Parts: sequence; C-alpha cells; structure tokens
Amino acid sequence: MKTEESTIDKIRTRPRFKMFTHLTKEEYAENLKKYLADHKDEFSGNINKEVATICVETKYDNYWKPRLSLRIEIEDGETAIRGVFGPSSAVWTFFMFLYFSFSILWMTFFTMYYVEKQIKSADFPWALNASFVMLFFILLTYAAARFGQHKGKEEMLKLRRFAEESTSQFEKKIN
Repeated sequence: MKTEESTIDKIRTRPRFKMFTHLTKEEYAENLKKYLADHKDEFSGNINKEVATICVETKYDNYWKPRLSLRIEIEDGETAIRGVFGPSSAVWTFFMFLYFSFSILWMTFFTMYYVEKQIKSADFPWALNASFVMLFFILLTYAAARFGQHKGKEEMLKLRRFAEESTSQFEKKIN
C-alpha cells in the first residue's frame, strides 16, 4: 500500500489523502465491509464498490462529527482510494452557504465604496466598514471550521487508522 499526501491537504477545510492498493474495486469494497463488521462497536458506515462513508461511533453528536468519504477508483492499473474528511453534508452545505453569502456581501459593499469614491459621492459612507465586517465574518466562519476540526481531531485520526488498517490488513493476506 502506498499513500500520497501534500502540504495543502493539511490546511484544507476538508483534509484529504490518496492510497493505492493492488486489490480490485470489488475486493476492496468487500474487505472494507468485513473490516467494518469486525469493528462495528467503534465505526459505522455505508459501503458500495464506488464510495464508502465511515464515521466513528460516539456518545455525542457535535457539528463537526467527522466522516470519512472514500472514493474507490482505478488509476494506472491500480486501485486508488481517495479519502476526504468532513462533516455531514448538511453542515458542509451550511458552511459553504455562509462563505458564499459573506463573499457576495463583501463584494457588494466594496463595490459600493469603490463606485462612491470614483463618482465623488457620499451616499454610502458605511460601505467600506461593512466590507470589513464581512471579511471578519468570513474569517470567523473559517475559524469555526478549524475549531471543529480541532475538536474532531481524535476521531479523524481513528478514521485515518480505519482507512489504513482496512487496506493493509487485507493486502497482507493476499501477498
């Protein structure tokens, strides 16, 4: 098993990695199901031959309860497993909505300020301050995402271990 990871993957909102195995997609999916069944007290998830979604079983459910999405693809004759850590799709959609909304508002307020300066008007004296407030909200949203990642770090490490062990355990049996 070979794993690829870049520096940018460590600072993303949704960290990711890529592993390669000599198992076929079907074999990998079946082995993943067996591994999940053997560890059902620690993990839960949904697996098919294209995509798997795994999460850690916990007593609590906070906004950043990490999930590991594994996409199984064929690349250069090897099976590539792309792993992406992230929250539930509802939480991810909410964060993207916040980024989009605050970005549009920032562009709107900054454009109002810029046009006001170009035409030498004083109709929107608050526009520059409002654009800075929107930048603050964008940074606050990013900080909330990073805080959630920090809170879910232990679970993300368990999910990463799940991905590595579930692949390497069955590769050893074949070799």
